[in-house]
Amino acid sequence: MRRVYSCMVLLTSFSFSRAFHSSSPYYWHYLRRTFRGTPIIGMNTLVSGDGPADPIEMTDDERYLFDLNGYLVVRNVFAPEQVQQANAAIDRHSHEFVERTDGALRNAVAGTNFYGTGPGRKDLGKVLEWGLDSQVFKEVLAHARLVPLFHGILGKGYRMDHLPFIIAQDKGAEGFQLHGGTIDCVSGEYNPHLAYACHQGTIRTALLGCSLVLTDHNQDDGGFCIVPGSHKSNFKMPKGMVNGELYAEFIRQPVTKAGDVVLFSEGTIHGALPWQRDQQRRVCLYRFSPATNAYGRSYFGHEGGAWPVAIYDDLTDAQRAVLEPPYANRLDRPNINADNSITITTRDERKKQHDKEVFGTKYF
Repeated sequence: MRRVYSCMVLLTSFSFSRAFHSSSPYYWHYLRRTFRGTPIIGMNTLVSGDGPADPIEMTDDERYLFDLNGYLVVRNVFAPEQVQQANAAIDRHSHEFVERTDGALRNAVAGTNFYGTGPGRKDLGKVLEWGLDSQVFKEVLAHARLVPLFHGILGKGYRMDHLPFIIAQDKGAEGFQLHGGTIDCVSGEYNPHLAYACHQGTIRTALLGCSLVLTDHNQDDGGFCIVPGSHKSNFKMPKGMVNGELYAEFIRQPVTKAGDVVLFSEGTIHGALPWQRDQQRRVCLYRFSPATNAYGRSYFGHEGGAWPVAIYDDLTDAQRAVLEPPYANRLDRPNINADNSITITTRDERKKQHDKEVFGTKYF
C-alpha cells in the first residue's frame, strides 16, 4: 500500500555529501530512501513504495496513536549492522554492569508477577562516554527518523534530561513494577514532572522515555510493558495492579525487534515484566524533555558545569544542541532543522544589549 506524507523536502549539497559516510545518520537515511524506491514528488510530498522515507514532521497517524496510547513503537530506526555494532560495544564493557542484588535496589516485590525467579536487573552507564563505541548511542540524540517525533512530542529545542544507560535482563531476571503516570499510579496525586497534555492539537509531555531496542522482544518474552491510555487517567491504580496481580489484561508488552525505538510519555504508566528468554535482554534507555523542563540534574553536575566531558567528543552540531541546559528557545537556543543543521533562535539585539546594561549579562 502506498502512503502520501505531507512534508517539505530539503536537499542540499551538504546533506547529499554527508549521506555517503556510514558514520553519519545521513548514510542510513539515504539508504532507506534509495532502496525503498521512494521518489520525490514536487516540494510538498514524499510517496513511499515498500515503506515511507523519514518524514520531516510527525505524521497524523503517529500523532493520533501517541495521543491514544501514550507510546509509539518506531520500526527499523537502526539497521542490523548498527544493532550489532551497539551490542559489540556493550560486550566490551560488560564487566562494568552493576546488578541489582541488594533488596533495597530491587524494582519489584518478591512473590509478585513482576519479580521473576532469578537474578536482579543489570545496569550499565556511561554509554555516551565510550569514544568510538558510543557512535550508535549518540545517533539517537538527533536521528533523522526521531527528530520529527521529538519535535512533535516535546517541541523544538528538546533536550536530553537523564544520562542514558543500558538495561539488561538475564533469563528469570526481575522486571519493574508499574510506575509513573500523569496522575501518580500509587498516590493518585498530579505529577507535573511527568505529565502529558494535548491542547488544540499540540502534544506535550514533560518527560519522554526513549528506548533503543537491542534484542527482539517477542510475544510473552517479557521486558517493557505499559498500560495504554493511562497517561489520561484521572485516578490512581487499583490495589494489586501495580504489582501485576490484578487486571493483567490491561498491561501490554509491545512486540519489538532489535533496531526499533519505543517512545513513551513518562505520564503513561509503565514497567517491565520478568525476562523469559535465554538470550539476554538489552535496551538503551534515554529520557528527553522540552526546552525549559528539567527532571534530572546531571547536565550541570560535572567538570565545567555541564554533562561529563567525554560525551562531547565527536558530536554533530545537532547532537550537541540536545545537550543544552534548560532555557527558553528565544534565548539563543540551537534548534535542529529538517536537514539536521542548526538554527539559533534569538531575541532582538537591542533587547539583549539592554539586559546587559541592566543585569550585566545579555541573558536575564
